[in-house]
Amino acid sequence: MSAPTVLYDAPGPKARVRSRIISVVGVLVVAALLGWVVWRLAQPQVSVNGNENPGMFDSTRWDVLAYGEVWQFIGRGVLNTLRAAAVAMVGAVLVGMLFAFGRLATNAFIRVPTTIILEFFRGMPVLLMMLFILLVASTGAFWAVVIALIVYNGAIIGEALRAGIVALNKGQREAGLSIGLTPIRTRLLIEFPQAFTQMLPIIIAQLVVLLKDTSLGYIVAYSELASTVKQASTFYGNRYLFTFWVVAVAIYLAINLTVSWLGRRAGRMAAMRSGKPAPAAKRAAVAMAVGGAELPPADDGGGVGGVGGGHGR
Repeated sequence: MSAPTVLYDAPGPKARVRSRIISVVGVLVVAALLGWVVWRLAQPQVSVNGNENPGMFDSTRWDVLAYGEVWQFIGRGVLNTLRAAAVAMVGAVLVGMLFAFGRLATNAFIRVPTTIILEFFRGMPVLLMMLFILLVASTGAFWAVVIALIVYNGAIIGEALRAGIVALNKGQREAGLSIGLTPIRTRLLIEFPQAFTQMLPIIIAQLVVLLKDTSLGYIVAYSELASTVKQASTFYGNRYLFTFWVVAVAIYLAINLTVSWLGRRAGRMAAMRSGKPAPAAKRAAVAMAVGGAELPPADDGGGVGGVGGGHGR
């Protein structure tokens, strides 16, 4: 049996024709729906007081974008969004590491409190967390947004890293211990890098969510992009509301796609690095798996440490 048909039967001629028909019909339905939305937006809009306003694509709704001060105003919102997101991303990854190591600690006095704190932060809405930090700690709008995003997303990233470490082969840890590393150094030098590489897609996806969650900063009067766009539409009039929100959506998409691209590129680079000759700890794990056979030393150019010989029995 060929590899592509191991898990399911290969579709026959009728099934393939039916699949093509369903795909074509689906594309036509989606195209018709998008066309109707565009047509509907282009129609004149009647307000509640009976006044008729031009359609959303009319030039009079977009002339505001010709003003330089508008782009300066929006630019400040973009800068505030990126500033808060960048600080929160770094902090969330660091806090996630602490949560992951704390939950995997053998000492119950570390593991149990860490678990309780992590579950509390995971169940706490980010919006309420921002407001709570601002009112109780009086940190200011920027740090209220950043701290709330750090602890919430750090808890989720920590669970992802913990799952990645737990999913590793136990031989990885045994190999590190067998070459003289302490349990902490084994986890930091051997287990964590592999778990981080495996969980990188999940971490990147969570960081994209973090970036979008900066829009919740309006609750603490932080002037990020979404709040700035809302203020601009209020100042210049509701006729430009659609225009400003289209600009905001385009900027958010550009930023999120850039973050996702950087994450995929980092993942490919990590995968390429992992394709290099196995370090000493991995060679020790292989030696243990094959029953103590001695492996020839590999030219790692460095690594965790050397394996002096086989683990003969």
